Amino acid sequence: MKPIIFCDFDGTITETDNIVSLMTQFVPEESEKIAKAMMKQTISFKDGVSAMFELLSTEQKDTVIQYLLDTAIIREGFGDFVRFAREKHIPFYIVSGGVDFFIEPLLKKYGPFSGIYCNSADFSDQQIKLVFPNSCDEECEKFETQGCGCCKPSVMRKVAQSDHFKIVIGDSLSDFEAAKQADLVLARDYLIKRCEDLHIPYKHFETFYDCLDAVKELIKVEKAISK
Repeated sequence: MKPIIFCDFDGTITETDNIVSLMTQFVPEESEKIAKAMMKQTISFKDGVSAMFELLSTEQKDTVIQYLLDTAIIREGFGDFVRFAREKHIPFYIVSGGVDFFIEPLLKKYGPFSGIYCNSADFSDQQIKLVFPNSCDEECEKFETQGCGCCKPSVMRKVAQSDHFKIVIGDSLSDFEAAKQADLVLARDYLIKRCEDLHIPYKHFETFYDCLDAVKELIKVEKAISK
């Protein structure tokens, strides 16, 4: 068994969802309508997030970035969890439906990571436009519409090998398809509800010390079995 970690960013590494925080601060009424449609799944995650960011002017770039740097809170224990994974040579991938312009500066002091898969922002026009470099592969049920944006299951299939023990850490609807591929799911918030609805085993976490304990226990059990 070779553990490999796939970790969400918004609402998982950070205590709150940065996209929600951003939209609530700058365009609350317009973005709320889009958010409700996304939760009802009447529009895709990709289309919804694109529409939200197009509400923002590129002239707001510096203000938006500074707002997130000032308000985003990294979940307790994340630094220790990353260090443990590095010491144990466990590949650690960030896979997020968030955007590079705020993910990368917020994670800078904790890296390097094995990889960061997320969406990108284009500031070349009047409104912020999102670019989606991590599209659905042919095995994704949304392949025809490319509706995932950053397709987490596709990233997992691309990166993980057959002998990897896949650990997925997340909190929301966008993590659910990835959770269905995982060998161990560490979940909180809405992801717990989805896992329970479809009887997918999971372990609850509130801080990354909970995640650390779960991975240590996994390694301990594996060592005991291999003796």
